[in-house]
Amino acid sequence: MKDVQFGELPFLKYDNWVQTCVYSPDGTSFSVAPYDHNYINVYPTSNWERTWKLCGHTDGISSVVYSPNGDRIASGSWDSTVRVWDISTGDCLFIFIGHTSGIYIVAYSPQGNVVASMSGDGTIRLWDLESGYCRSIISGCDNINDMAFSPKGNTIALGSDDCRVRLWDVASKECRIILIGHTGSWVCSVAYSPQGDQIVTGGTDKEVRLWDVETGECRQTMRGHTVEVRMVLYSPKGDCIASASYDNTVRLWNVGSGSSRKISGHHSGGVMSLKYSPKRNQVASCSQDSTIRLWDALTGAHCLALTGHSECVNQILYSPQEDQLASCSNDRTVRLWDVESGACLHILTGHNHVINDVVFSPQGDQIASASLDKTVRLWNVSTGECQHILIGHRDSTRIVIYSAQGNQVASSSADGSVKLWDVKTGACQNTLAGHSGDIERIVYSPNGNQIASASFDQTLRLWDVEAGMCTHIFIGHQDYVTRVVYSPRGHQVASASRYGKTVRIWDIESGECRHTLVGHRKYIDAIAYSPRGDLIASWCDAGEARLWDVATGECIWNLNHDGWTPSAGHILSDPFVWMSSDVESFMTGDGVGSVGRWDVIKEGDQHRVHMRWRSTNGQLTLEGACIQEVKGLNDLNKRLLRQRGATGEPSDPLRDTSTKVMTMASVVSKLKSSSSNTEALNPSPISPDLLHEPLSTTNRKSGGYREI
Repeated sequence: MKDVQFGELPFLKYDNWVQTCVYSPDGTSFSVAPYDHNYINVYPTSNWERTWKLCGHTDGISSVVYSPNGDRIASGSWDSTVRVWDISTGDCLFIFIGHTSGIYIVAYSPQGNVVASMSGDGTIRLWDLESGYCRSIISGCDNINDMAFSPKGNTIALGSDDCRVRLWDVASKECRIILIGHTGSWVCSVAYSPQGDQIVTGGTDKEVRLWDVETGECRQTMRGHTVEVRMVLYSPKGDCIASASYDNTVRLWNVGSGSSRKISGHHSGGVMSLKYSPKRNQVASCSQDSTIRLWDALTGAHCLALTGHSECVNQILYSPQEDQLASCSNDRTVRLWDVESGACLHILTGHNHVINDVVFSPQGDQIASASLDKTVRLWNVSTGECQHILIGHRDSTRIVIYSAQGNQVASSSADGSVKLWDVKTGACQNTLAGHSGDIERIVYSPNGNQIASASFDQTLRLWDVEAGMCTHIFIGHQDYVTRVVYSPRGHQVASASRYGKTVRIWDIESGECRHTLVGHRKYIDAIAYSPRGDLIASWCDAGEARLWDVATGECIWNLNHDGWTPSAGHILSDPFVWMSSDVESFMTGDGVGSVGRWDVIKEGDQHRVHMRWRSTNGQLTLEGACIQEVKGLNDLNKRLLRQRGATGEPSDPLRDTSTKVMTMASVVSKLKSSSSNTEALNPSPISPDLLHEPLSTTNRKSGGYREI
């Protein structure tokens, strides 16, 4: 297993929160201060074996920082002292005493000869690392949230609770300039540009501001975060700013233009819809987190995040040419995106309520959108112009679909009707009335002659498009009918009742119910025929999926995760989509923001379903897996597998490969099926529980000691 890529490392496990942790500048060392403890653990990143436990503080440690060259650590504590430690020996070199209250922040000057400490006593003290004495005291620093040295070390920037940033001259101890602009909020984070001519700040007003150091002028105000900004950083070249917020996003800002994009590895809200692009072998997902994400369907790699909507994105659809993507949102807009670049081509405004559905015409030159404002709008793709407003429904419109020829649009409404509209004139051609409840889904038959409608009145109806007459009423569901799909050949229709937890397969010619598919324990959110029509998949965003044999009605595979959570009661639009007809694979989305690909493998008369990948921030779980005599594992991998629940002792020398233990292939399969993270996880080293408890020695010179 020496070439197996696990995607993560063992983790550091503590009994309580971690107060602070930090890498050394060169990344070779990592220090952790556990919450409410008075020691620091130091780990080399080469093997994550703890080298030092730095003890000496008499109260919890609030801040830890490496020196610029990485050979020392400075720590601040609620015991009102600052300590400086030698990384190579673990010795405490200095104990700085003078503050009368706990230390909030410690920082090294860029030259490494001064340590600054900020305390609850309202002062900042500058400590000289050559003499060990306090070089100067800056008073009047109450309610400071962050501080940063300028690159030359001659100025300190302080961000405070009064919405202001103060620049203090280190030599004169005078406030040189005050930056005023953040409103009604704290300044949470400050950072100098590498050249020292600019300062960036982030605050609870959700803004990132860029300031000129010499004039104090605010050059740019960058907006986009929806919750307070907790941290800001410059890139090493100074051309980019990163900001982190409690809105679960990191944004990268271009210093010149002020434009931004979000950085995130997965959806932070439930997946509302999935669409597959055969030409690109790509999957698009939209979410309650207001984003759209593009994934490589083969590998699961996250390709692009499309941001711009300010609320939940309800539906997405690729254009027929698959070079564009349309989306609709609770923010009352439709957006048209370039799939290659991720650029927003048009923002279509006009609806005055939530937009439920959006669809391209078969030719790709028009978009139709359906809204809670009771209207359907037709838009020109090239210009973004609204060509027609289709008015006639007495309640919100739920679904809109084009006929195969593209000359007609059908819309369903909560008023219990389906309306057929002429695309050229916008005139209503027919109203299909008969349902006594909301219509949740409509779909054209493959030949375009029929429309099937699923209603809250517990019935499914088939309509003749040309005559505008109801030809069949399918009765049998005991609750709302919420989903309906035609078989690929059009000879069958399948319907699902979300709350009834059943799927029914109906023969169109005879009107008979061929099968009632029973077995779901959770609400059904989506159903779909496989491209060949021999399977039906039914899916619940709360973690249950089933595959059914259409001929026999038998369940051939099921998946049930009781630990998953539904997405705040939403009925997801389409959290399931089959891929192309030549590959029996399907994509799923769930209520916690995950997207995954599953392959259906037929072996004789049996079907096997294998999870190819899944985008999630979960971790490996290997409860019950035996790794006895598995070869090729290094020490880190062994610890990782044990932490995740594996048992047995891996083999170092070569052993008989016929022994009935977990093979390399089965371990890899187990790892993929239990984690299958598509993106690199944050390195998370081994647990201190696995480490040998060391002896301790005392450093009498400084009064501190380290455990080795």
